[in-house]
Amino acid sequence: PSIIAADDGYYYAYGTEDAWGDLARTVPIPIVKSSDLIHWEYVGPAFEEKPSWKVSGDLWAPHIAYYNNQYVLFYSYSRWGDDNPAIGLAVSEIPTGPFLDLGKLFSSDEIGVANSIDPFLFVENETPYLFWGSFYGTYAVELTDDLKQVVGTPVEIADEQYEAVYIKEKAGEYYFFGSRGSCCDGPNSTYNVGVGKATDLLGPYRDQSDIALTEGGGTLLLTGNDIIAGPGHNALITDKNGEDWLVYHGIVKDEPHLWTGASRRPLFIDRIRWEEGWPTIENNTPSVEQKEGPAT
Repeated sequence: PSIIAADDGYYYAYGTEDAWGDLARTVPIPIVKSSDLIHWEYVGPAFEEKPSWKVSGDLWAPHIAYYNNQYVLFYSYSRWGDDNPAIGLAVSEIPTGPFLDLGKLFSSDEIGVANSIDPFLFVENETPYLFWGSFYGTYAVELTDDLKQVVGTPVEIADEQYEAVYIKEKAGEYYFFGSRGSCCDGPNSTYNVGVGKATDLLGPYRDQSDIALTEGGGTLLLTGNDIIAGPGHNALITDKNGEDWLVYHGIVKDEPHLWTGASRRPLFIDRIRWEEGWPTIENNTPSVEQKEGPAT
């Protein structure tokens, strides 16, 4: 899931294309909204028509951002075992869309990074950077101001154990959140979130043991428990009191699949507590009891 606090007072979250409720087809990037980050309402798909610039595949792992006075949506276009997945870009004046597809930013073959999915936009001193990657290394590259082209050469940020990168800046330091393990094996999923930090946006990122993320490092933030399997692919949102919350998907072991047979991955949220300069989640696992929610 990707999430944003919009200027209309609602929070919006965006997910991978998949089955939704009893609909007989998949939804090309479902959107949900909430006023309190607790109660959510399904809005609809991000696209009226699924982009057709790729011959086959689905729209995975969207990333939403507000940039240059419009909502921008990066998305992965891929299928299982795809040898040349790609990342696309769409825009809208409102968070609910429909988003206007601007087409392909780059494919794996064009950028020279295998399995180029899971995009994330970070703007540093008005310069946009795209982070992305899935189990073939996480990379970052500068983009042009209109976000439509790459500038320069990709820089490796983390090794092949990671996908689903999210970068958070806090107190002058940069925090890398990435997911490891299997995302989509139902109750047997091993997804978990590892963290590193750096003093420069492009790294090097190191864990609490001072091991670089390009060399096997990563401090555990979140892993599964007896009830929830495979928590990961997180985003962050900050509430009205300045508290940070981790937004992610997980798999309820007692209800692990959709009617399509795919893993059912509902939306989760847990509070992040910062301790000695590092993010922590209570017990390093998803909450299984009701807790106080965000200030909204």
